Amino acid sequence: MTKKALCILLSLCAVLIAATADADAAAQDLTGRDIMLKAENREKADTSSFQMEMVLINASGNKRVREVSAYKKEYAGETKSVMVFLKPADVTGVGYLSFSYDEASKNDDRWLYMPALKKSRRISGSSGGDYFMGTDFTYDDMSGHKTDDYEHKLLGTETQGGKTCWKIESTPKQKSAYSKFVSWIDRESLLQTKAEFYDKQGALLKVLTADSIEKVNGFWIAKKMEMVNVQKKHTTVLLTKKIEFNKDIPDSFFRVSSLESGKIK
Repeated sequence: MTKKALCILLSLCAVLIAATADADAAAQDLTGRDIMLKAENREKADTSSFQMEMVLINASGNKRVREVSAYKKEYAGETKSVMVFLKPADVTGVGYLSFSYDEASKNDDRWLYMPALKKSRRISGSSGGDYFMGTDFTYDDMSGHKTDDYEHKLLGTETQGGKTCWKIESTPKQKSAYSKFVSWIDRESLLQTKAEFYDKQGALLKVLTADSIEKVNGFWIAKKMEMVNVQKKHTTVLLTKKIEFNKDIPDSFFRVSSLESGKIK
């Protein structure tokens, strides 16, 4: 290598190092709330449809497997989601509908339809900490935790699942099922790769991990989600078998009457 070429190479290296340092400095200026907002507002598809397998595993290792269809649609200021259980027979036709609002002060609207009762039951805001259909996810977990319902503290940067993540502690501003939760947010995808949830006494209650993170049609997704209740020794695994983005989904899917009529499959 000539002296001139070496000088050019060294100059390029210096530029790259400086750019990396600038990026790190910019990242250090972000607050915990800034990062959680970035994650909450990351680019999403207008519509999403999923075919999923839900596996419930008890302390003895016995498994119950369910098949689920789910749909999601973004509207101005809100996200509407619906989930219907397809198998096995004891849960076939059970449906869950939720409207999640961007406005922090507005409680989400939620309904659970049980075919045996032939009607839907509205889930009150005070029931957000209840567990959904025998899983290890609460209703609030299902809808997602609104950023401004919590105080967020950036604890630093850690590697989690081979990804560089921000580690953030979130403490609820109001009554909650948790005293706090800690999130690991992937700096590339802005997905939550891990979360630890602590009970009201401050003891570790549950651990959520996200795996098989990949970009599908330009949108990041974790194809496997596992929630472990370390106190009950019970686990729920969500496996995405099929996903479609920006597919036309009728507004009628997001109505209580559609749940009750069995029109959503």
